[in-house]
Formats: sequence, structure tokens, C-alpha cells
Amino acid sequence: MSRKISISIVLIVLLALLGFGAWTVLFKPSGLPPEGFARGNGRIEADLIDVSPRLAGRVAEIKVREGARVQPGDALAVMDTAELESRLMQAEAAVASAEAAVGMAAAQVAEAEAKLALARSEQARAETLSARDLLSPQDLDIRRTETQVAKAALAAARANLRAKQRGVDAEAAGRTEIAARIADSTLYAQGAGRVLYRLAQPGEIMGNGGKLLTLVSLEDVYMEFFLSATEAPRVRIGDEARIVPDIMPDTAVPAVVSFVSPQAQFTPKQVETVTERESLMFRVRVSIPAELIATRMEQVKTGVRGVAWVRLARDDGSLPNWPEGLTPPLLAEPDKPLTDQP
Repeated sequence: MSRKISISIVLIVLLALLGFGAWTVLFKPSGLPPEGFARGNGRIEADLIDVSPRLAGRVAEIKVREGARVQPGDALAVMDTAELESRLMQAEAAVASAEAAVGMAAAQVAEAEAKLALARSEQARAETLSARDLLSPQDLDIRRTETQVAKAALAAARANLRAKQRGVDAEAAGRTEIAARIADSTLYAQGAGRVLYRLAQPGEIMGNGGKLLTLVSLEDVYMEFFLSATEAPRVRIGDEARIVPDIMPDTAVPAVVSFVSPQAQFTPKQVETVTERESLMFRVRVSIPAELIATRMEQVKTGVRGVAWVRLARDDGSLPNWPEGLTPPLLAEPDKPLTDQP
């Protein structure tokens, strides 16, 4: 009796296995995207920004911690400026000294102009007296020579004045450069982001280009994936796309096709289909709209894997409608879901 039961159990198991195999071959969905759509594996990424001082120096203060959100214009770090402040005072003194030299040169010009006016007056009287034979030719030549000397002295005085003025410009430029270095000693965020790494501490000496912080830019969040040569030409820049993160399989995030590679390349390892690996592929990037990122800044996480969906243009240029589950509002409110609930 027990032997019959054992045989029955074996038969049931075999039938179950055969049934599962038949279902897999005949009825199980192929896993391919619907007609008119393409998808690819990828992960949500954002550009990394290294924050470095323009000049070598000592770190005075780091104003942010790892994980902190920053907005454009937020101060991130401050470099020590004691030496630069001293040099700025010296530069200001040099500018004041150069301006005083300009004043002295201007006075010399005024003196030379007065001497030239006097020489010309003396020459005019000498010309009159010489015409009446009341002055010797030698004295007339002296007056003419004195006028020429006065002209040369005035020209020299004016050239000296211009040189002194250029000296003021040079000293002022040096002062401006030092002031710019002082201003550059405070490092500001150029865009919205989040602090990924804090690589220095106050008191450390940093060389030129030494990294203080690494930020994740939240102004351009995207996913890159690869499409075959038959699909990529049918994807247009600016078309709508969808991103479905693995951690939220019921959520479709709106995106826009921002890049389609103009050149085919070998497929990277993360493309898991053997058939796709054997062919050349085109890199495609879909970006999440900045408005959506701004409303959900706290929810943005990079490195999350998922699937990007795009629509393939038909021969007449039209696009298929998004199927249910991939039709979120393009700019969902922060307190509303990103996808329609089935």
C-alpha cells in the first residue's frame, strides 16, 4: 500500500513539473516590452562635483557636514586669509603712495606749463625787439632755445604724469587681485546638491586643487541605459520617458530623453541579456525634470537601480500611448504619488 502511495506521489510531482514547463513555454509572458516600447537596465545617477580651493592654504572652517543639502550661494568652506589680509593692507598703502606720486607729477606738469608760457612770452618780446633792431640775434636765439627747452620739459612732465597714473593702475590691479583671492577663500555652492564626502577638517593645509568636499549635483539626475541598433534610431531627444526603480516597482517616475549617442559602442557588463551583449548598442540618457527634483529633493537618491522605459516612434512619427502603470503626472505634487494605482 505504501508503495502505491509513493508511486502516486512521484507521478503527481512529474505531472506538476511537466505542467510548469508547458506553462513556461506556452503561456508565461516573454518579458519583452510591449510593441512600440523599449526598456533598459540602469541606475539613477547624478554628476559629482569636487570642491577645491583655488590657492593653497589652511582650512579655517568647513560649514557643512556629509549628507547636508545645499542650495546655490550657500557657503561651504572658508580658507584662512590672515596672510592675504596683510598683503591687502600693503597693497592699499601702495595704491595711496602711487596716488600721491600722481599728485606730485601733476604739480610738475603745471610748473612746466607755466615755464613754457613764460618762455613763449619772452620769445615774443624778443621777436618784437629784434624786428626793431633793439635786440641782438644772439639774444633772440637764446629766447627761442629757452622756449624749446620749456616745451621739452613740459613733455617730460606729462610723460612722467602718465607713468605715475599707470603706476596707480598697476597697484590697484594688485590690490584687486588680492581682494579677489580673499573672496575666493570662501567657497560657495554653484547649484543645488548634497554633500557626499567631507575630505578635510579645519586646520589642515591644502595644496592647489586639494579636495575639501564632494557634492552630488541634484540639478541633473538621470539614468543611462543601452538600446539596440534597431531601437535607438526611433528614440528622439525631448521625448517623454519613464523610470521604474527596483525598490519601488509600482512607481513610474517621469523623465525626458536628454541624450542618444550618435555612435554605437560595445555593451557594458550591466546589460544582462546575452543576445544584446553580442551586438553593438547605443547609449541613451533619460533625465528627471528639474522641477520634479526640486519638489522632491529629500527623496532623491542616486545609485538606485531600475528600468528606464522609452517610446519608439512609428514610421509616421507618432508615439504609442503609455500603458497603465506608466502614466504618472509629469510634475506630480510632493504629497501625491508618482504613479496611478492600479
